[in-house]
Amino acid sequence: MNHIIIIGRLTKDPELRYTPNGIAVGSFTVATDRPYVKDREKETDFIPVVVWQKLAENCANHLKKGRLVAVEGRLQIRSYDTQDGQKRRVAEIVASNVQFLDRGKEGQAEQQNDDFGGINLDDIPF
Repeated sequence: MNHIIIIGRLTKDPELRYTPNGIAVGSFTVATDRPYVKDREKETDFIPVVVWQKLAENCANHLKKGRLVAVEGRLQIRSYDTQDGQKRRVAEIVASNVQFLDRGKEGQAEQQNDDFGGINLDDIPF
């Protein structure tokens, strides 16, 4: 079983690109604190996330640096060769669902449709 869920804040605005076939692909990084305290200091992990198609477009249109999100998906570890011939490995989450857990800077809750899998933030007391 390969299933992962994280909650954290975006470290910068999402990046949106399109493949040569016109498929949307987005990426962003989520900062999440580890669930334990070492010497009374929290440690933070910075986890790369990849989103595809409509989900990528929705994230690019509605998320900004600092927004709180829940990401659900699978862990993917891939390898590639750099231009100078070195082999690199990357671990990232390929998201199947991203939920916006806070309000945008304008103070308005953003409601997502069922295709996105989001939640109506007006129903949550903040």
